[in-house]
Amino acid sequence: MLKSLLVSRSETTIAGITMKNLIMPASGCFGFGKEYARFYDLSLLGGIAIKATSLEPREGNWTPRVAETHAGMLNSIGLQNPGVEKVIEDELEFLSKYDTKIFANVAGHTLEDYVTTCKRLSESGKVNAIELNVSCPNVKDGILFGSDEDSLERLTAAVKNAISIPLFIKLSPNVTNIVNMAKACERGGADGLALINTLLGMRIDLKTKKPVLARGSGGLSGPAIKPVAIRMVYEVSKAVNLPIVGMGGIQSLDDILEFLYAGASAVAIGTANFVEPTVAPDLIAQLDKYLEDNDINSVTELVGLAWKEKEKVS
Repeated sequence: MLKSLLVSRSETTIAGITMKNLIMPASGCFGFGKEYARFYDLSLLGGIAIKATSLEPREGNWTPRVAETHAGMLNSIGLQNPGVEKVIEDELEFLSKYDTKIFANVAGHTLEDYVTTCKRLSESGKVNAIELNVSCPNVKDGILFGSDEDSLERLTAAVKNAISIPLFIKLSPNVTNIVNMAKACERGGADGLALINTLLGMRIDLKTKKPVLARGSGGLSGPAIKPVAIRMVYEVSKAVNLPIVGMGGIQSLDDILEFLYAGASAVAIGTANFVEPTVAPDLIAQLDKYLEDNDINSVTELVGLAWKEKEKVS
């Protein structure tokens, strides 16, 4: 009885990982947590998806590589990071001080890159799960791993066979049919999914008549993409038997509830961290209050209600 009183109503278990609540910062918008640790105790978070890590250090793209746009932002950072060994030695060592789950986002340009990086992170004992960023082009054929079913299935299987911790695949929305991509991940042995990554977008500078970002296009994130993300989570959650971390434009408690109803079992908050650094702990408190006020014993009761209720009517 005492244990049940101590467990938060927003606690959840996803792919065998028990999180004290279902809210985490999304990869890329939180760095490795050091800057945000000045604002609040990172142990409040259910988890942290760290900045994308690659096998070797990456300097990232030329500037400008960030631009504001209506209801969101564009970025073309270029996966800047110090490489997996430095991440393990410095960044993960820092995060090990906090009582939260660590999801290591991994990027690569060959299947071998991914496997080596993920294996190293798994063996470090400092992360709880791998989150594969499959929006990267395979240098061998130029095709994005996340836009080709066969490539995605092979990559998923290869990484899964190389690690001993749960594997999540972060799906790109820039595909014809995201359900087919999710099914490829399931066939490859993924333990869970994260969706969505950013949409492709662009802005033009009216004075120079050139793209605002140095590389031209970039990833669109923020409130503008939430309806797309909700639709994709809804479709995927009905089609595969894998837990989903939903993300894309979350700013408020209502946004979180939409993702849960659509089928997400946990959520990640991205661009909103730049606007309000304490958005994640603020929403954790709001979610707990909502569950208590509405006499909901477990947040898992809300997962997939949108399509489950529809099926009842049908």
